[in-house]
Amino acid sequence: MPIDHAPTEQLSKGEVFEVLRNQRRRFVLQYLKQDDRPVELGDLAQQVAAWEYETTLEGVTPEQRKRVYTTLQQTHLPKMDEAGILVFDSDDGVIESTDRTRDISVYLEIVPGHEFAWRELYLSLGAVSCALVAALWGGVYPFTLIPTLGWTALLALVFTGTAVAHIYHERTMRLGYGNQPPELSYQGEK
Repeated sequence: MPIDHAPTEQLSKGEVFEVLRNQRRRFVLQYLKQDDRPVELGDLAQQVAAWEYETTLEGVTPEQRKRVYTTLQQTHLPKMDEAGILVFDSDDGVIESTDRTRDISVYLEIVPGHEFAWRELYLSLGAVSCALVAALWGGVYPFTLIPTLGWTALLALVFTGTAVAHIYHERTMRLGYGNQPPELSYQGEK
């Protein structure tokens, strides 16, 4: 259960992106969002190292784990704690979620460079719809072979189906969805 140690004022988008522009910090959020319980720094470092080095928990070397542990402890977790995104007790090495941990994911949809451009698809569908309306209005053959209501129903189905696919895809690309960060899940689909 997330605790509310976060300040009441909202972080600006710039502050959120500044804190979370680092992949290791996004991996921290992924781990926290999976179980939504306090976690030990050692366990967190082991999992983050496994994701970073694309190996299993057992495959992480002591050097890799130490490298991640040290930077989490000295840099990343204090910065995230200061922003109220999580609570890091450096004395006992425990990290806890806050209300901001859960709320922050709205800013973190992962959009890899080779991601499908949904806005271009919607623009194309709109252009095709406008052209179809013009063809129907002008009585252009063969478009007049199908009644206007049929074309309208087809367009409504195409737009609705595209929106459903977009929503599903968007949800799978959020932090906390699935067992690993979206960045790694997407790489596996190549």
